[in-house]
Amino acid sequence: MTRLNQSVDRVTALLAGADLTADATVRELLEETTQRRGLDLSDLSPAEQAAMIADRSQELQPSTDALAARIIEADQKGRRFIAKFGIDPTGAEVHLGHAVPMLLLSRFQRMGHQVVFIVGDMTARIGDPSGRSDERPVLTDEDIARNLATYREQVTPFFDFDRAQFRRNGDWLRQVTLSKMIEIAAQIPVSMPLQREDFRNRLEAGQGLSLAELLYSVVMGLDSVETNCDLEVGGIDQFLNMQMCRKVMDICGQTPELVVATSLIEGTDGTGAKMSKSKSNYVPLTAPPGEIFGKIMSVPDRLVEPYFRALSEWRDPELAITGERVTAGSLHPMDLKKILAGEVTAAVHGVDAAMKAREEFVARFSRRTFSEVEDLPTVSDLGQSVTEVIKALGFVRSNGDVRRVAQQNGLRLVVESESGQHQVTLNANDVHEPLSAVVKNRLDGRTGDLYLKVGRKLARIVATD
Repeated sequence: MTRLNQSVDRVTALLAGADLTADATVRELLEETTQRRGLDLSDLSPAEQAAMIADRSQELQPSTDALAARIIEADQKGRRFIAKFGIDPTGAEVHLGHAVPMLLLSRFQRMGHQVVFIVGDMTARIGDPSGRSDERPVLTDEDIARNLATYREQVTPFFDFDRAQFRRNGDWLRQVTLSKMIEIAAQIPVSMPLQREDFRNRLEAGQGLSLAELLYSVVMGLDSVETNCDLEVGGIDQFLNMQMCRKVMDICGQTPELVVATSLIEGTDGTGAKMSKSKSNYVPLTAPPGEIFGKIMSVPDRLVEPYFRALSEWRDPELAITGERVTAGSLHPMDLKKILAGEVTAAVHGVDAAMKAREEFVARFSRRTFSEVEDLPTVSDLGQSVTEVIKALGFVRSNGDVRRVAQQNGLRLVVESESGQHQVTLNANDVHEPLSAVVKNRLDGRTGDLYLKVGRKLARIVATD
């Protein structure tokens, strides 16, 4: 029996009969599944490896059997199978959406293969046009250097860089000559990049489409040539780019890479849009444990299983058991979501941090005793308007954000005493008033520990004059 199967057996036994609301049980579960993120998978056969990758892929080209055969071929030739992933530093934060293909790449490393993580400091100057309705703003060298400064640190929870390669594509792309680029481009029909629906839509709408954008995937293909990789992992939005990589490798006399494309996870806002920094519905890997836990808890229940499949090491038998328990009523969906939030938090910060985040979340939102929550930000200047207080706390970015939270009934004063907790929902007019006046006028003389709640964020009010 493989090490993975042994782990799955232990977890399924725990999931089948244990009280999944108990902290001790959840800790035991997280310790097992978090340890699995570093589990040696080299005892899986090539067919089992390929099946494991295919199971969490939206597209695997040419096929699962072709992946198994390529792994066998590399071994027979006495070389390591090479899997690559690339990311452009167009922003300073890596988020959970990026982590989906990275998790697959980490499995290749644990299977004993060579992993190459590429930061596109050169391709970022063009900007990946995938899904864009217009051209990206041009980034300067200073912008790119600032953005990628902490990339390696951010993705370290997923990789062992003592064994994986971390490379910048500017190291080789700056050496590409014009004659080489023309030689490659001359063998690629314009119709190939124009197969992209986003390009066609922009042209039909009369919007700009630069030659640099048309060449982006060709330049990306040179990364594959440089690494002479066997396989590339990326999101499904990168599928056509990776097809071009296959073409460029073929032109350069190399065996085209295999392509693994993962599904795009929805953002935390539940609108159906993919997780994206531009939509502010993402979870950055740099976020503290409590924020990661809280953001995962905010997603709609329908996203719990897709998030488990995309962001955890849980296998289908484990998901089947929890699904059956939810259906039977022996496991509440909220308790399953807390386990998911713990999984994701533990992946980035470890089990101890995940359990503390769980404890604080329960104290804040389940037990309704905010006094148990540590490290709350504090409001002491009640002379400012509610809007200015919230902005100073960093809970929102603009006056409009404050208005929207108020309109959604997400802005509240909370007074907590021995008799319990009383909440007052503030309206759009209250946000313009000094916080001191709102406290005086809206609490009807109630006294106790005072808090300001903005959506799921909370601050302690320490003065009431």
